[in-house]
Amino acid sequence: MAEQALWTRARLGRCGPPLDLLTASFRSHVYAPHAHEEYTVGVCVGGSEVIDYRGGHIRTGPGTIVVLDPGEMHTGGPGNSTDGYAYRALYAEPSLLADGTLCGLPYFREPLLDDPELAAALRLAHTELSACPDPLEAESRLPWLLTALARRHSTARPVSGLIPGASAIAHTVRDRLADELTAPPTLASLATDLGLSRYQLLRAFRTTMGIPPYAWLAQHRVSRARALLAAGLRPAEVAPLVGFADQAHLTRWFRRVLGVTPAAYRNSVQDTR
Repeated sequence: MAEQALWTRARLGRCGPPLDLLTASFRSHVYAPHAHEEYTVGVCVGGSEVIDYRGGHIRTGPGTIVVLDPGEMHTGGPGNSTDGYAYRALYAEPSLLADGTLCGLPYFREPLLDDPELAAALRLAHTELSACPDPLEAESRLPWLLTALARRHSTARPVSGLIPGASAIAHTVRDRLADELTAPPTLASLATDLGLSRYQLLRAFRTTMGIPPYAWLAQHRVSRARALLAAGLRPAEVAPLVGFADQAHLTRWFRRVLGVTPAAYRNSVQDTR
């Protein structure tokens, strides 16, 4: 296991606040005692790490989630002399975990959590956003997962999941995203315009559409891209015209939605012609 730490900065919406993602693997590195202003949320993906925290020791294993509260001093190092440790972590501003809860900031009595479903979702989001930190995707996925973390495992009381007028809210958001295809507004600003929290907006959209906002917009962009590819434009030309970061971003979503690459689709359409 190599000694490496790779940092990626995602933005929660275009021009929104940053959120740092860390991909780390170590054989022998030991952290000095330190604390973070944010919540530290990590998922162990290999080996075992021992963390000194609140006067005790936490031992991680693959698939476990670790949550360290803001301002809490901690260290970290290999759990044994042979395996090393690898993890994915994100550093979340405290309000991100409080959006779907009541009574102040969430507090995690138990820092080591066994929640395979949430661990898998956090790991997948971390991996995909580290590769392509799309702002709307980051804002759709990370606050939602962090809210789920707080609602399931902290001492905070969850707010009601019932959102009056969810359908109308979702269709308003959908129309705004479609109208501002290449530079979509932040979900936080849309929520403010509608008198909602971001969690309420995300819940209303997911309940009505069945998918989060970034996934709906990506599919809408793919539909627009099809028409441009059929008209003869190259994938590299099409990607920025419909709001994708680059050709690779377009290709990833085009294959997810249609099962082929944009280039293969363009070639097949041109051959048919």
